[in-house]
Amino acid sequence: MKMDWQPFIGKLVNVTLHENYGLIDDQRNNQTLYEIVFKHGILISVYEEGLLLETQRENHKVNIFIPHSSVKCIEFFDLKEDKN
Repeated sequence: MKMDWQPFIGKLVNVTLHENYGLIDDQRNNQTLYEIVFKHGILISVYEEGLLLETQRENHKVNIFIPHSSVKCIEFFDLKEDKN
């Protein structure tokens, strides 16, 4: 199935990635835990290869490109239409 991304352009998204970056050493349980990675921003464009998000970090505009193969889950925000 191919998703139509056009209705979500300009919307706030939270993307959970397949990759686990970094490890946390849990000394209490004597095990290594993997961090879950999220990317958060406004979906500004969609390409055949992935998604482009825009966010603010330390007072700078940052664009984040996420390949489709890295996407595990996407949460969409602000989906209700303005009634004004």
